[in-house]
Amino acid sequence: MSTPASGSVQAATTVVALAIERHLTVATAESLTAGLVAATLANTPGASGMLQGGVVAYQNSVKAGVLGVPADLLAAVGSVDGGVAGAMADGARRACGSDVGISTTGVAGPEPHDGKAVGTVFIGVATPAAVSSFEYRFSGDRQAIREQACEAAMARLLAALDDVGYRS
Repeated sequence: MSTPASGSVQAATTVVALAIERHLTVATAESLTAGLVAATLANTPGASGMLQGGVVAYQNSVKAGVLGVPADLLAAVGSVDGGVAGAMADGARRACGSDVGISTTGVAGPEPHDGKAVGTVFIGVATPAAVSSFEYRFSGDRQAIREQACEAAMARLLAALDDVGYRS
C-alpha cells in the first residue's frame, strides 16, 4: 500500500484543523486515487471530527448508482471529465450528508482512457453554494500521478473550506 506524499500529509493537517475549527464536514468520491484522499485525511489526528465518509467509485456503474452521476453524461463524455468530477463530489456530499464533497477522476496510465492522455486529472468540489471542477496535467508513473492528484485535492479542499466559512 502506498503512503501519501509529504505535501498531502501537511495539507491534510491544515484541512482537518480548519474543518474542525469551522464545524464543517467533508466526504470524498474517488476513482483515480481509489481512497488515497480519504486515507490521507483519516491518517490525520482529529479527522473523525470532520470526515463523514467516502466512496471509491472506480467503475462507472458505481459513479452512477451510488453517487448519482448521470448515466447519459458518463456515456457522452466518459469518466474522465470535469462534469463527472463535479457530479461525483456532489454525490459524495449528498450521500454522506457533508458540507463539502471532494472528488478525483483521471488517467494514471499506463494507457490513455476515454480519449484522455495519461496524467489528465479532474478534481471536483461541491459545497452548498456551488459545484465546480478543476483540470490538471500531471506526469510520472501511476503512483506519482495518484499522489499529485491527492495533493491537488487537498489544496482544492482547503480552498473550499475557506470559501464555505463557518457553520454553527
